[in-house]
Amino acid sequence: MSEKVLMKGNEAIAEAAIRSGCKLFFGYPITPQTEVSAYMSKRMPQVDGLYLQAESEVAAINMVYGAAAAGARVMTSSSSPGISLKQEGLSYIAGADLPCVVINIVRGGPGLGGIQPAQSDYFQATKGGGHGDYHLVVLAPSTIQECVDLTYKAFDIADNYRVPVMIMGDGMLGQMMEPVTFPEHDDSVTFDKSWACDTTGMKRKKNIVNSLYINPDELETLVLEREKRYQLITENETRAESFFCEDADIVLVAYGTIARVAMNAVKKARAMGIKAGLIRPITLWPFPEKEIAEVAKTAKSFLSVEMSTGQMVYDVKLAVNGKCPVEFYGRTGGVVPVPQEILDKIVEMSKKL
Repeated sequence: MSEKVLMKGNEAIAEAAIRSGCKLFFGYPITPQTEVSAYMSKRMPQVDGLYLQAESEVAAINMVYGAAAAGARVMTSSSSPGISLKQEGLSYIAGADLPCVVINIVRGGPGLGGIQPAQSDYFQATKGGGHGDYHLVVLAPSTIQECVDLTYKAFDIADNYRVPVMIMGDGMLGQMMEPVTFPEHDDSVTFDKSWACDTTGMKRKKNIVNSLYINPDELETLVLEREKRYQLITENETRAESFFCEDADIVLVAYGTIARVAMNAVKKARAMGIKAGLIRPITLWPFPEKEIAEVAKTAKSFLSVEMSTGQMVYDVKLAVNGKCPVEFYGRTGGVVPVPQEILDKIVEMSKKL
């Protein structure tokens, strides 16, 4: 499918997963991501794959564990409360060094909250919502085309480093429609899965996939080995985009769909003579600390713009490391800020310079 087609974000993610070689999907419906499951239920039988609606989110993530242990490319999807229920399973998957892809189309919270878009799952995604020393690689698309491209990338990252990868969008991204193209997937790239519990006719020693280690020295060794992989991911997979940052006095940091709103505000500020710029993290973990630190050498202030009460702002402050002030602007509960609100904040900050 090289021509452009108009697709909803949720459905584009599902189609991209199928084209990436995903043959197994386990999920449970919840707004605003239900179209991912619905699309998979129609398409999986057409590609000799399996769609299964589990009895709960807890069941779904444990099915993902089993499929990943067998070496399959597997995906699940949910929205905020459902992702909360998957946290124990994600910790087990990370502890067993298994690759998989998890889609979180974020809605407002806490609790059941509402079905409107939000970014208030940032802490849960980037700081490890489950127990133990582990990370998810977290990718944050801002367009439907990027939903497609990062879905392809997510499966490769997962297989290459044997880690779970999350694509974190929001209700707006999942529901909006934009034209997209689906690149040809490079099937020539293969990944070593000799660790998998596949059927081999007893031709080799059986593999055991496990996350339980009674000996503390053995567990520490494995945790530290995994930490080295996380360092490799940080070195090789960190992604961000910068706009107008070369001479910017005020640098906005925003991700996902809200970055598009922030970009509009930056352009309006530039038209007013205010030197504003934007850094858009594409990987939320690993966070683009170096990119922000470099810009902080010349910027006079930073503004973290989020659809939350302030979560990413703490990572921005760590990256800036006291070189200049960091302020925050956000809306929450499913309210999406408009460019004028952000522009007003930029103007307010410019008067302090």
